Amino acid sequence: MSETETVPVRAGRKRGKGLVVAAVVVVALAAGAFYYYKGRSAGAGNDEGGAPGAAATDARAIHDAVLVLDSHVDVLLPETPKRYYAPDGGSRASLEQLVEGGVDAVVLSIAVGPGPETPEGDAAARKEADDKLAAIQGFIAGSDGKVELARSADDVERIHKDGKVAVLLGFQNARILGTDLAAFDRYHEAGVRVAALNHAGHNAFSDSSRPSDPAQVERHQGLSGLGKQAVRRFNDLGVLIDVSQLSTAALSLTLALTRAPVVATHSDARALVDNTRNLSDAELDAIKANGGVVQLTPFSAYLRNPSDEELAAARKVRVEHGLSAEFKSPTDGYGDLPEDRRDAFLDALRAQVKRATLSDFVDHIDYVAKRIGVEHVGIGSDFDHGAGVDGFDGEKDAPSVTAELVKRGYAREQIAAIWGGNFLRVLRAAEAARER
Repeated sequence: MSETETVPVRAGRKRGKGLVVAAVVVVALAAGAFYYYKGRSAGAGNDEGGAPGAAATDARAIHDAVLVLDSHVDVLLPETPKRYYAPDGGSRASLEQLVEGGVDAVVLSIAVGPGPETPEGDAAARKEADDKLAAIQGFIAGSDGKVELARSADDVERIHKDGKVAVLLGFQNARILGTDLAAFDRYHEAGVRVAALNHAGHNAFSDSSRPSDPAQVERHQGLSGLGKQAVRRFNDLGVLIDVSQLSTAALSLTLALTRAPVVATHSDARALVDNTRNLSDAELDAIKANGGVVQLTPFSAYLRNPSDEELAAARKVRVEHGLSAEFKSPTDGYGDLPEDRRDAFLDALRAQVKRATLSDFVDHIDYVAKRIGVEHVGIGSDFDHGAGVDGFDGEKDAPSVTAELVKRGYAREQIAAIWGGNFLRVLRAAEAARER
């Protein structure tokens, strides 16, 4: 995330979301152009007999009228494997992409993956986190005033009204902290307002939905004592707790302990794709009961089930790279590989498994919306860490998501909730729960 593009923000586009574009939306609404979501199947679309292209025009008007927020984007560093970069060699969330896609706010995540729990491993994780924080700060500073750090939900809305892109700071994987919870305060002071305890692999705070060793299903029966302290500390600081990647037990304990709604910043539906990284119906229901939000992610491995042929090819790749031929997800256990062999494995695996599509992605939005309600649904791309599907491969493609939602019968108010309103609601709730 070192881009310092000086792409000009289109004159009046952001402010137009509250003025000129609003007039277009009012006219469209008056004409009865939008349906309210009734659980229609894909392709429901607008009224029969409408003018060709009218739906696309209406969808863009809606997209430009609502506050569009992406709740999870990774940060590219010079040493980040090239497979995570966009085809043009840049970021899928560059300023140019954000502006082209009409994305008004983004959570840039200070995230690290699995690694050894040793003093050296802890130091490496901390350095990576600090490098990513510095890269985000450089991105903002180099934006010529077009991007601003947000420290609250109110900040996001103010920055949006000022015609700028709002950046919230996220934090993922308490491995960054080693076993020192107090070390989180420095990241909070820098602006972190969304925090997740885990990634792939258990750590000193919590169990992961993707243990490095599939045989070690649990280490802490969810959360360790440190993890429980972290939940309370995040509440006290007004930080929104991110439950993506937690094990089922860890998620359940987090919901029992927290005094604020939570968010899953980048997850999908396990009922559609049985991957431990996805959320089960019971987990979706529990997040709803908590008042939280599930942000769906366009990550192929979590959106579609591989064919038998793809599974056979994946099995072969796994064996060739020293992993078990038995697996639930083709990437199971990749964190156990030496770092210099992980990239080769993931690249070989990607070549054998087809990409998901925009339609697959919105199928998951549909499923979760029908299961727990549109007011509990959002979007978190996980761009720059392997996400991207045909039709939604970067922030520039965000209007295509809105177009697909309109096609399926979602109303403007529901799209506004999905794209940013629901996330800002739970962020405000986390802020309200902080210790005074």
